[in-house]
Amino acid sequence: MNKAVSLGQALRRAVHLRGKGLAVIDGAKSFTWEAFSNRVARLAGVFASLGLAEGGRVVLLSLNSHYSLECFFAAIHAGGAITPLNHRLSLGELRDQVADCQPDVIVLGPDFCDLGPELQAAAGSRVPLLFAGEGDAPDGMASLESLMAASKPLPDQGRCGDDLAVLMYTSGTTSAAKGVMLSHANFVANTANTYGDLGFGPDIVHLHHGPLFHVAAAARVFSVTHAAGTHVLLPRFVAGEVIAAIQWTGVTHATFVPTMLRAMLDDPALIEADLSSLRVLSYGSAPMPEALLRELMAALPDVGFLQSYGMTELSPVVTILDCEDHLPEHWASGRLRSAGRPVLLAEVGVVDAQDRLLPPGEAGEIVARGPNVMLGYWNRPELTAEVKRGGWMHTGDIGYFDDDGYLFVVDRLKDMIISGGENVYSLEVENALASHPAVSQCAVFGRPHEHWGEAVHAVATLKPGAEATERELIEHCRGILAHYKCPRTLEIRDLPMPLSGANKISKAALKEELRARERTGEP
Repeated sequence: MNKAVSLGQALRRAVHLRGKGLAVIDGAKSFTWEAFSNRVARLAGVFASLGLAEGGRVVLLSLNSHYSLECFFAAIHAGGAITPLNHRLSLGELRDQVADCQPDVIVLGPDFCDLGPELQAAAGSRVPLLFAGEGDAPDGMASLESLMAASKPLPDQGRCGDDLAVLMYTSGTTSAAKGVMLSHANFVANTANTYGDLGFGPDIVHLHHGPLFHVAAAARVFSVTHAAGTHVLLPRFVAGEVIAAIQWTGVTHATFVPTMLRAMLDDPALIEADLSSLRVLSYGSAPMPEALLRELMAALPDVGFLQSYGMTELSPVVTILDCEDHLPEHWASGRLRSAGRPVLLAEVGVVDAQDRLLPPGEAGEIVARGPNVMLGYWNRPELTAEVKRGGWMHTGDIGYFDDDGYLFVVDRLKDMIISGGENVYSLEVENALASHPAVSQCAVFGRPHEHWGEAVHAVATLKPGAEATERELIEHCRGILAHYKCPRTLEIRDLPMPLSGANKISKAALKEELRARERTGEP
């Protein structure tokens, strides 16, 4: 990738193409590209005046707002990198990440100001605390808005290519969170990889409701800017508010995880909503049950659907199942269960335990290489070398290619269940269970078993007003799968599924709940 490519160029291009056009809509506030660019340059000046060094980090802990977008671009403009933190983490986890990345500046949204002193202490120095909100800043903090008003615009400091742009921490559900280093070139490659399939151009209006600490949302910040489109911001995902925002602002593009789509389908407002502006609905980040996808396509027959597959370390997309592949004439091929085919600049393979490439039809670990692969893990060179061995990024996912080049992801290596010596892929069981008309959401994982090693265990929630028994759901799976793959135990859950910060079902939380019940002798 050319060393000159930069995310600053994306912003300059947007100003050149649509300077007087709308860049950002955030509730009642909006900014043209000229105004937004000026605010970014002024905020960059603020960061530089407060000590942001070349390659330094700006920590951001906030719900989505125009300030969030400004911080993303201003940190980069000033020669540093943005580090958005997961606001669903515990204080201890947040402190650990701040201590790990050693920021020069900490920016907090209105909901998180009380955490300021703890995070400031974790940084190991008196780093400045900035308030990203309306009105006066709390004690001990400075107002971002006031500082920007008094600041002079700073010229772009010219960081580009393999310079760090975003330091993004993974969820850390199975181990300590890792800081993934993503460069200017990584995100420019992602734009090139997705731009055409998404149908991006200056006329798009993109809804950002997913958290910007998740790479799927963060990458769209840059690709929408590359397109010189319009950013529409919601603080967080709430189904009714998303539906209303699409109507109010004329949203053309949005991206979701499956749990969000389930919530939208269950919201009565969807039936009455005018979503005629919506052109492309993309989904990813978690397995999509085919039954849910078909239900969604029936509810929104005029919308194009697109799936992307990847991971934070791939910035993030390496395969796409495009809108054409979602058309009814292709359903019989089974493509709806695939993750699509490799994008323009990514090479994707499947390898065995010795890292030998496998032919179509054989399952192994999915690997990828190309200009979208991360620089590495922050301060973890040994782990970086391990996952990037042989020049390929090892994803930890199991999959296979068919003869037409479509990738099928069958499980995470860590989620594969070995029962009686047989491999059981949890995603296959989840897809079967989700096809029952009463099931709203489900998760499948291994439960320790004294004879079989592991037994297949399932947790399901039901759709509003639906009824089903645990035995009925197990028998439903037995009509689809080999019996050894089917749940031996199943619980129907009344409470909502526990979710990660990126709105994925947390199997780790479900496993811990099950272990806690087993310790106390509960069924």
